[in-house]
Amino acid sequence: MKTVHLSYPLSAGIIEENAGPQIAALGQFDGVHQGHASVISSAVRLAKQEGIPSAVMTFHPHPKEAMKKGNYEGNLTPLPEKQELLAGMGVDILYVVDFSDSFSQLSPQAFVDGMLMALEVKTAIVGFDYRFGHKGAGHAEMLRELGNGRMNVEIIPPFEQDGKKVSSSAIRSALHSGELEEANRLLGHPYRLRGEVIDGDKRGRTIGFPTANLRLDDQYVVPAKGVYAVRSLVQGEWLPGVMNLGVKPTFQEGVTAPSFEVHLLDFDRDIYGEQLTVDLVSYIRAERKFPSIQELVAQIQADAETARRILDLSK
Repeated sequence: MKTVHLSYPLSAGIIEENAGPQIAALGQFDGVHQGHASVISSAVRLAKQEGIPSAVMTFHPHPKEAMKKGNYEGNLTPLPEKQELLAGMGVDILYVVDFSDSFSQLSPQAFVDGMLMALEVKTAIVGFDYRFGHKGAGHAEMLRELGNGRMNVEIIPPFEQDGKKVSSSAIRSALHSGELEEANRLLGHPYRLRGEVIDGDKRGRTIGFPTANLRLDDQYVVPAKGVYAVRSLVQGEWLPGVMNLGVKPTFQEGVTAPSFEVHLLDFDRDIYGEQLTVDLVSYIRAERKFPSIQELVAQIQADAETARRILDLSK
């Protein structure tokens, strides 16, 4: 998959290099969840039928982050994760549009003419709730109107599970409430975090459970505090583990910023400074304060065994 970074107005060089008949899925696609997949897979399928490239056009940074509006708190899928997921879906081109202040002022007509028509998008595929242009003035049906016969538009209906629309907001809500299995079901893949292993207080090693402390690579949506069964990509190998996400109340008070500590099962190698990819598989329990270190250690042992059972069953 080729990734092309765009800013408005498009330069002559960008147009010359990338213009040509193509099928483009349009949207923010944060999470690349099952609803998004229904839009993107439609573009990939149609492009293959017509023998032309499939494209996805998304925006970076997230519009809510760029405009400092709404309840933006982070990404479900930062750009690197989004790239990996889209490449795995068979997308040929990813257009990453710089969502600047000037771009946010663009009228719906200017977006269609200056971006989609300039790239010669033959068919645009969007979700039923797609919005574009200044203050979201454009909607899916308007996209069809503004194409004015120059561009086909396919509008994909809501993707539902158990009678409910799959949405990024529903996934965020599930993550916040500790309903990880529900969030993963809506996503269609495990919720993933990625970061660098950094020095911590090394307390875990003294109680027999060394942990990899993560400094996250991006601003992620932070799930509920607690203990999770996880799989981690370490030195090219996926390994089982258990992660504590929280403020370690047994050892400290007054801390609000959560830490991310991963104990890898049956693993004892130095990985400081390395990148760790962590897939959250199951929520085991909420974080809590223990009356003694001995009771904490006993609970960690139980959590590790619970994680091992869960991960063995979910292979």
